[in-house]
Amino acid sequence: MELILIRHLKTPGNEKRQYIGSTDEELSEQEVLNFKQKYKTDSYPQVQQVIVSPMKRCIQTAELIYPEVQIQQESLLKECDFGIFEGKNYDELKNDSDYQKWIDSMGTMAIPQGESHEQFKTRCCNEFESIVKAFQGTAALIVHGGTIMAVLEKY
Repeated sequence: MELILIRHLKTPGNEKRQYIGSTDEELSEQEVLNFKQKYKTDSYPQVQQVIVSPMKRCIQTAELIYPEVQIQQESLLKECDFGIFEGKNYDELKNDSDYQKWIDSMGTMAIPQGESHEQFKTRCCNEFESIVKAFQGTAALIVHGGTIMAVLEKY
C-alpha cells in the first residue's frame, strides 16, 4: 500500500492568508492557470484511487492532477472548523482576545464556535485509519494542510 498526501491548490482566501476551513471556496483562477502552465498530469505519481475531502478546492485539485481517476469523497477529511476565526486573517484577529488565547494555547484550545485541535485530529486520524484498513494499492489523498498535519503529527 502507498498513500500519497497532497494539499489542495490555493483558494482566494488562502492567497489573502485567511483561515479557510468550513468555507467551501473554489480554487483561485490564477492558481489553476499557474498549475496548468507548470505541470502535466504525469508530474504526479500514478495512483489507482483518489480520495478527497468533499470541499470544492480538493475536488478541483484532484480533477486537475488526476483527470482520469475516479474520486472518492470522505467528509471526515475536511479542514478544521475555524469557528469565529473563519474567513479572517491575522491582521483582522490580532486584537481579538479569543484569538490571542487560542494562539497562546499553541492552537490546542477549542476555537469558539469551532473545533479543538484534539477533536480535529481525532476526526482526521480515525478516517485515515479506516482508509488504511480498507485499501490496498496506491492512492492519493487530496486534502487540506491541517488534515495532513494532523495525520503526520500522529503517525
